[in-house]
Amino acid sequence: MFVHNVFFWLDGAATAQQRQELLADCSALLGRIPTVRGLWAGRPAMTPREVVDNSYDIGLCVVFDNAVGHDVYQEHALHKQFIARHKPIWKRVQVYDFT
Repeated sequence: MFVHNVFFWLDGAATAQQRQELLADCSALLGRIPTVRGLWAGRPAMTPREVVDNSYDIGLCVVFDNAVGHDVYQEHALHKQFIARHKPIWKRVQVYDFT
């Protein structure tokens, strides 16, 4: 299994509609990539613990069978479409992958 976690911090000028569209496109675009085995996206749970970082705007967790599936995802046209559509509102993106 290969787990790909992505955290998005959005530009302060991003509208509520842009935020909702990014969240929706996580499933609508990225979820359609054939190597994706599971996908979850959402806003911070605002867990009130010192060790929890709630500063991001949207979190994305994608699961693949292996690193090869992840590599296919990275080059897939739907992933590139997602990036092109939403990159203008990103202030920061942080990725954590593990196997």
